Amino acid sequence: MRKKVTKAIFPVAGLGTRFLPATKSVPKEIMTLVDRPLVQYAIDEAREAGIKEFIFVTSRGKTALEDYFDHAPMLEQQLKKQGKEALLAELKASNMDSGEIAYVRQHKALGLGHAVWCARRLIANEPFAVILPDDVIAAETPCLGQMIEAYEETGGNMVAAMEVPPEKASSYGVLDVAEDMGSVVRARGMVEKPELGTAPSNLAVIGRYILAPSVLRNLNRMRSGAGGEIQLTDAIAEDIANDVPVYGYRFRGQRFDCGSKAGFLQATVAFALARDDLREELASYLAEVVQLGKAAQ
Repeated sequence: MRKKVTKAIFPVAGLGTRFLPATKSVPKEIMTLVDRPLVQYAIDEAREAGIKEFIFVTSRGKTALEDYFDHAPMLEQQLKKQGKEALLAELKASNMDSGEIAYVRQHKALGLGHAVWCARRLIANEPFAVILPDDVIAAETPCLGQMIEAYEETGGNMVAAMEVPPEKASSYGVLDVAEDMGSVVRARGMVEKPELGTAPSNLAVIGRYILAPSVLRNLNRMRSGAGGEIQLTDAIAEDIANDVPVYGYRFRGQRFDCGSKAGFLQATVAFALARDDLREELASYLAEVVQLGKAAQ
């Protein structure tokens, strides 16, 4: 019987320098995409996929992130008193119960692999998920839910994968594909940020992972990889040599890189247009902007 995936690690220790000066005082993960912080999209996706324990790898200056998940009794009472039941329900959906969430500090910025390793004692000997909140995925069935369904058939390690133009492959971890089975591919290797023209495929790894505990043991060796950092992809690739299979999953949905300003803006427009209460007014405004742009040309 394969163990269920009930724990997820959220690496959120980064400084968010691409969003300065906003991130001088506000953690990037709680910057709002329409009316919800980035991290809420990740939490909602994890919950829908059956995750029960949420482990945040944080750093100094992230107390606002911790406060976001806490209960706000005075605000809840005020909304209840004013009869704002819909807002109250949304507020309560952002609460995390005691014991459901844990925080671990990453004291040095040594890379994604190191951030995941910091949570090793809370994972023990179980399969676990890793979700990068910067990667927001709009999908009918949440991406992690799709992956868990596929993982129940395959076991091993599984990473979310999407096709990227060859010239952009050097920005990602890339799969070396041994067997392509459609939505699932089996990898013979993984390369982190390959030099231009050397990528083994155009299948890039993005921020969703289901990993065997053996990956944490690989990370114990603390080997530096691309950029001088401890790379998670290197530890996953090491499992292949130890006969633990690694699969890529071509998810159904649209991924937005909210770690970049352009990606964040694109996601804001896309998610707002998907809302019944915002679509008409925003679409009208965008059409007007486009028309003005054409007139100016």
